[in-house]
Amino acid sequence: MNTVFFLVVAIVVVTVVLRLLRNQKLREKYAALWLVVGIVTIGLAAFPQVLVVAARSLGFVIPANLLFVLAILLLLAVALHLSLEISRLEDETRILAEETAILRSEIQDLRRWLPAPEPGGD
Repeated sequence: MNTVFFLVVAIVVVTVVLRLLRNQKLREKYAALWLVVGIVTIGLAAFPQVLVVAARSLGFVIPANLLFVLAILLLLAVALHLSLEISRLEDETRILAEETAILRSEIQDLRRWLPAPEPGGD
């Protein structure tokens, strides 16, 4: 029963990610991670013995503990990646704000040199 549930959840995740990707609501670099997670989950749900063998070979007594460790590592990687993206976007926003301020200043300087338009003249 659990296998069917996890298989259905993984298929739904992959389907939703593909739909978001197709509708351009999600960028490829973010979709790739979720597709990998979904495909691995489908594989583990279809072949649960793989998790048992992997857990035993890595020294985990309970296979669910390996799953939890992998989930925590995945979440840490996602958090780190998003922190890097936020830092990059903050830098980009600061640069754009500075360029906008410079352009605004240049426009004001140019307006001082240009004669004022005559009222009613098109």
